Amino acid sequence: MSVVSSDPIPTISEPQPRRLVKPSWIRAKAPVSKEYQKTRDLIRHYKLNTVCEEASCPNIGECWAKRHATVMILGSVCTRACRFCDVATGRPDQVDPDEPRRVANAMAELGLSHVVITSVDRDDLEDGGAHHFAQTIRAIREVSPETTIEVLTPDFLRKEGALEVVVEANPDVFNHNVETVPRLYSSVRPGARYFHSVNLLSRVKKLAPHMFTKSGLMVGLGEDRTEIYQVMDDFRAAEVDFITIGQYLQPTPDHHEVMRFVPPEEFKDYEKMARGKGFLMVSASPMTRSSYHAGDDFVRLRAERDRRLADAS
Repeated sequence: MSVVSSDPIPTISEPQPRRLVKPSWIRAKAPVSKEYQKTRDLIRHYKLNTVCEEASCPNIGECWAKRHATVMILGSVCTRACRFCDVATGRPDQVDPDEPRRVANAMAELGLSHVVITSVDRDDLEDGGAHHFAQTIRAIREVSPETTIEVLTPDFLRKEGALEVVVEANPDVFNHNVETVPRLYSSVRPGARYFHSVNLLSRVKKLAPHMFTKSGLMVGLGEDRTEIYQVMDDFRAAEVDFITIGQYLQPTPDHHEVMRFVPPEEFKDYEKMARGKGFLMVSASPMTRSSYHAGDDFVRLRAERDRRLADAS
């Protein structure tokens, strides 16, 4: 006679993803100020999207309190699914032909001396959204001719002639981020190509030698120092003027995990190395983001270029 045990059958639990505790040096200001609310209301009034909100930027409280907002044109839905980014992926929004005008009016009302315009990836559009970028640049110039303009563009992969359209509109800074080291592209940025992005920046300099170029990457995704230094060398070979390096922060449990929190002293080492390699400007810190303090950085970038030209003469 067999005996059936009443003990529960043991189960093997699935391994839980490793979640690191944020260190003391990762701190962001809460969005509670009156100026933050005014900036938020203005963005809502003009029916604009911002990368500050869509990408869950940790600096939104500080930047919006200073009336600094980075507008994201071409909708709020991206055609890519990068594993670091919190912007929604799916069927893109219809392109709004009135958006450039609203962006220009909002930037004028904010009273900014330097603006940053970015976008989602629009692989569905024949030009990747390049003409919309150009129209936005021109609309800002009409309303605020003294305002300097920085664009943070997608890679325009397989969009022949798109880069030329944006460069011809003559932004003051052309920014395109590589985001991470080449080895991690398949897991972090699978829809993009590292060397295409570097070549894009190189082409900007060939098309418009006077135009500042800028790129950035995140650390804490599993890269090592040697790989970061190689990216710096690739940037300098492409004549990139300004590099940004910041700590990756995981937006949700479904995104790429943080492999480590890079200490402030390591960021100082990156800054020292980058300056030694000849970048005009370097921003490297845990809270650095591509458009964080972009206006102040632009002023320093231009001053450093002028100083070097004066020294050379």
